[in-house]
Amino acid sequence: MCNLYRMTKTADEAAKLFDTVNAAVGSNLGAEIYPGYPGMVVHSDQLQSMNWGFPLRRRGAKGQMLKAKPVNNARSDRLAGAFWKPSFEHRRCLIPMTSWAEAQGEKGAMTRTYLSVPGEDVFAAAGLWRSSDEWGDVYSMIMTNAAGAAAQVHTRMPVLIRPEDYRTYLSGDPADAFDLCTPWAGDLVIDRTQEPWARTAQARLV
Repeated sequence: MCNLYRMTKTADEAAKLFDTVNAAVGSNLGAEIYPGYPGMVVHSDQLQSMNWGFPLRRRGAKGQMLKAKPVNNARSDRLAGAFWKPSFEHRRCLIPMTSWAEAQGEKGAMTRTYLSVPGEDVFAAAGLWRSSDEWGDVYSMIMTNAAGAAAQVHTRMPVLIRPEDYRTYLSGDPADAFDLCTPWAGDLVIDRTQEPWARTAQARLV
């Protein structure tokens, strides 16, 4: 699963790369994006800032409402479920990134391993978005089984969308968009670092 990714380009640069309108002007976006943090998404011919993670409403042991948790990853094999289906059918988006990170190593001493697409300054992961009462517009990233080099790092990986498939994923028939939610068949760059795996929020995958 993905609980951290990097996007080191500005909103203006990202909008130009995706040939879309920058509606995220003035947004306070960090280079490292964690669940619950704002990030960039492309949808409806614009680039917008949204918070990463659909709110999951919870109740405590005594029935009281607890603070919502961000559900930042959607499994591709569960997109037909009630939690995800309306967004997948009507509100798909692209998530620009320069790399995503996975934790590797022993518990308590895990380090970051970054994965990226060779030769691409920015690439896109498949996402979903919707409006929420808790955090305004929010998005989640679609995950699938890892393949190739990514399988050396984790059992799952983001669904990556090729530029020639952007339009089909964003506005095509849901069945055609779903056919794109497969493991990445291309090459990947794996950068195993000594950076500690820190500040990463606990993710929920549903």
